[in-house]
Amino acid sequence: MSKKGYWLVMLTVTDPEGYQRYRDAIGDAISSFGGNYLVRGGQVTNPEGSEFGRHVVVEFDSYETALNCYRSQAYQAALKHRLAASTGHFVIVEGA
Repeated sequence: MSKKGYWLVMLTVTDPEGYQRYRDAIGDAISSFGGNYLVRGGQVTNPEGSEFGRHVVVEFDSYETALNCYRSQAYQAALKHRLAASTGHFVIVEGA
């Protein structure tokens, strides 16, 4: 059994309208790869002073699936909107 894969995202949104275009565009990519949002916005407390205001965690059945979703044509088409509308960190990690 393979370990789950996760997208861990910490962002500062600089253009809310542009970021909404990204959110609208990624739904098909996430769902077609079986992604499940564990965290998508919500309240945030930064006890150690993180500069990011938006946090997202997406779970996939495997690390490979998480990578494949990121590399997919559908996600890459949406990615340009996120890059233009935010700054931050995006990592893909294998679960424990």
